[in-house]
Amino acid sequence: MMTTCLRLPCLLYSLLMLLVLPPVQANIFLGADTEEAQVRVGCLYPLSGRGGLYGLDSVVGIQVALDWLQLQPVDYPRMQIFIADTRSRPSRTTRLAREFIRKRNARFICGVVNSAIALEVAEVVSSERAFFIGTDHASPRLTKPEVSPYYFRVSNNSRQSMYAAARYIKESFQHSAESPLRISYLGPDYDYGYQMWQDLQQALQLAGVHFSIVTALWPSLYEPDYTPYIEALKQRPSDLIINSLWGGDLVAFIEQGNQASLFQHAPFANFDTGGNYEVLAALKDDMPTGLILSARHHNNWPATDYNRWFVQRFHALSGRYPSYAAQGAFAGILAIAESLRTAGVHASSAEIRAALEGLRLKLPEDPPGFTSYMDPITHQIQQVIAIGHSQPDTSLPPASRLLGDWKVYPPAPLP
Repeated sequence: MMTTCLRLPCLLYSLLMLLVLPPVQANIFLGADTEEAQVRVGCLYPLSGRGGLYGLDSVVGIQVALDWLQLQPVDYPRMQIFIADTRSRPSRTTRLAREFIRKRNARFICGVVNSAIALEVAEVVSSERAFFIGTDHASPRLTKPEVSPYYFRVSNNSRQSMYAAARYIKESFQHSAESPLRISYLGPDYDYGYQMWQDLQQALQLAGVHFSIVTALWPSLYEPDYTPYIEALKQRPSDLIINSLWGGDLVAFIEQGNQASLFQHAPFANFDTGGNYEVLAALKDDMPTGLILSARHHNNWPATDYNRWFVQRFHALSGRYPSYAAQGAFAGILAIAESLRTAGVHASSAEIRAALEGLRLKLPEDPPGFTSYMDPITHQIQQVIAIGHSQPDTSLPPASRLLGDWKVYPPAPLP
């Protein structure tokens, strides 16, 4: 069995050092000692700055994955895991990827939050003949049919979220050729926001939803004042407002929307990141009830022993509840461990690729009767997507709203 630091003070000390040391020193080592390691993994996350929460949660998620592997009745390969602070900078991230592979003999790279950076990392890792396990970024450009043979993603991409959104809208809103559903859209002014809007329109058309576009608005990333955009949304009647902001931008938008009574104007949905726990925790009582939201992992769904164990183990190690990024990192480590258990630690790249393409991985987000599995063509994991409504629930403080009234969508092509 692999040896890893399971003691609570050890992990808390490592995380504390990230907060008090300069970012250049923010390196964490988890898992097996150098002498015992059978495989080395380099993980790349922002551990400081605006994206730091996702990186810090991913570190804890990796430790939870190591804990979980030790509890299993079979032996998994002993992994030594290096984690570095990317600072969300493309050149730094690609340099770190090369250093992990060339200087630390990492056979796997995992992580990366930003999709644009992930595209660059995928090229670097492929040229080095190592494997890149994406655990967070969501651009569907990385999982097209001409996907790199060395890239695999273990969390939903944004296109999957939009296809589930189209199925939800078709079931939940009245529409017809004579009376199409009037949709307003607001997304960040960069690739993620534009891709989401393009995918949503395509998904609605494929699902047979009759809709018309009232307006599409594009605030800049980290926009401090959404007042003009909120007023523009209120000026024209809509049957549904769809928003694809995330993180602090979504928090700020909802706070300002509350002040302007936006959520009394029309139903409001965010189908990709709106139900992220960090958003619910930041807003507390300012999160309106009745918003239509989803996320790549929900702390209160599914209500399985596995998901409860994951959430509570994370809380025991960190003193807080996980953002979606934590389960993505957890899944990444499990995917590497399972592929090596199947193929063997000395397997060729072709054998590891085959193991990853045939991967079936039970994860905390999987409801009873379903197991996440890899699409061998796109290298994109296939998972259930759950969409709910915000409602009062104080079981996971500091959030005072969680999602409920679920509609659940297994992976399936649209007609």
